[in-house]
Amino acid sequence: MAGISRRIFIAAALAPVALAACSNGIGSQGAAEVDARATAALDYLYRTYPDTQGLAQRASGILVMPLMTKVGLGFGGSYGRGVLRVGGTTVDYYSATSASAGIQIGAQQYSHVLFFMTPDALADFRASPGWVAGAGVDYAIAGEGETLLADTTTSMSRVIAVIFGQSGLRVGATVEGTKYTRIIP
Repeated sequence: MAGISRRIFIAAALAPVALAACSNGIGSQGAAEVDARATAALDYLYRTYPDTQGLAQRASGILVMPLMTKVGLGFGGSYGRGVLRVGGTTVDYYSATSASAGIQIGAQQYSHVLFFMTPDALADFRASPGWVAGAGVDYAIAGEGETLLADTTTSMSRVIAVIFGQSGLRVGATVEGTKYTRIIP
């Protein structure tokens, strides 16, 4: 009887992740919808944090994940789809997934953009069958007065992440441990 209760609990804990992923673009209109969401996310980012336009101009490529959904109840996960743009043109589509375990409860949606600041960083990302964001990613964060803060270390980084537009009942969002995989929408 106790085994059944655990199975039911685990299924109930994982169900929100599956449902969240379903509302995050699976079965959507495909490429056109992902591109439209990416454009809207970039427009919002550039309006809200004008300093990111300078990052975009210096970047070799930009991965835009316009809608990430993260859900957790003991075990958690996140999912989203986005575009890789080089020179302002969409060149590939990607999914992003992550899993986590620990003391956690809640759900959150957010957007993030990875700025590939060197041609080598972009080439490494594109050549990988499944690139995982790790310690090599630096974060530019919003400070007081909604100004984007980036220190000298960040300005010399190969990959800079900007997370924005958070909503929900979960605290914190990162891209570390997120796996990016090329997809056909």
